[in-house]
Amino acid sequence: MASKDLPFQYDVGRRSTYVARGQELQVENIKAYVCQPPYNTEKAVIMIHDIYGWEFPDTRYVADIVAANGYITICPDFFLGKEPWKTTNRWQNFGDWLKQRDPTKVDKTADTVMKFLKEKYNAKKIGVIGFSWGGMAVHHLMLTNPELKAGVSLYGIIRDSESRYDLLNPTFFIFGGKDHTISRDQVTLLEEKLQEYCKVDYKIKVYPGQVHGFAQCKPEDMKSEDVPYMEDARMDMINWLNKYLIF
Repeated sequence: MASKDLPFQYDVGRRSTYVARGQELQVENIKAYVCQPPYNTEKAVIMIHDIYGWEFPDTRYVADIVAANGYITICPDFFLGKEPWKTTNRWQNFGDWLKQRDPTKVDKTADTVMKFLKEKYNAKKIGVIGFSWGGMAVHHLMLTNPELKAGVSLYGIIRDSESRYDLLNPTFFIFGGKDHTISRDQVTLLEEKLQEYCKVDYKIKVYPGQVHGFAQCKPEDMKSEDVPYMEDARMDMINWLNKYLIF
């Protein structure tokens, strides 16, 4: 079964024409996309892409939105040159593909990018958001990096670590109610364990009827009844960043 045959996958090809307004640059050995806000700021956001990689138009679309809301936004290639997932790939090979792109092995790249943001843009407060694979990476970084002021994980969680509830920083988890990859039971377990163990602020929100990837879509690419949930998720994400990076 190809990627396009799975119920939670969105139509990648149909939305591949978005023209991003930022620029590509090199951060040491890492390629990255950067978009700056319309005014000077010392607030920055690292955006971690999903399995489709740092060049995926939908990810850059959201990066531009975050930048328009007042943040220097950078989306590095966390795959470090390895090929992203393609819609023609077979899902039975996904496990082997993922072994070479572990979302819990992102600390060095994150540190390099944070150093760049501080030196290049004088960033004083830095947050991180991520989608799917990137959401797992955000969850990991919220457990390991105390310098990041806040995180938003969109439909991505760490499932196999006993310490995955000991968050160091305020973290917002966004899920779709019809996500094929994350069950309601997994969300409930996360809620219960965070309530028991977590000592920092956190939030979990499930958006009814939404599939995996919904928050990266443009309104014209969604069913009209789903657009409000997409808009709410993005506004909730921005509000979470504002709470900890601006105010």
